[in-house]
Amino acid sequence: MTYMTDRKRAEGNGSAKSGTMHHWHMMVSSVALVILLPIFIFQFGATLGGSYAEVIAYYSRPVPAAIAALTMLVTFYHFRGGVQTLIEDYVHGLARKVLIIAMICLSYGAAAFGVIAILRLAL
Repeated sequence: MTYMTDRKRAEGNGSAKSGTMHHWHMMVSSVALVILLPIFIFQFGATLGGSYAEVIAYYSRPVPAAIAALTMLVTFYHFRGGVQTLIEDYVHGLARKVLIIAMICLSYGAAAFGVIAILRLAL
């Protein structure tokens, strides 16, 4: 049995040097979502029940289209950061790498799909 001090046990297990930046990005995207989501919900609610032509006319304007696109991008960026943290905390081994890659592809793919759909409505 070896006698190790707390410092010796902790040596080599330091920070990954990215936790503060990840936290900062999550906080900034959270604040952006607090601003964007209510605007998007009221904006989207205005088009609910409308005909296809009315929705096209509404999203042909630049401000509603920009708000919807920004909401999609920020939401899926925040989703990617949060799910990546969950995977890093609770999954180990090769499954961790596979799930992180799959989640990144899913989140960026969904964001691209949403933005392309909004662009098709807007143009």
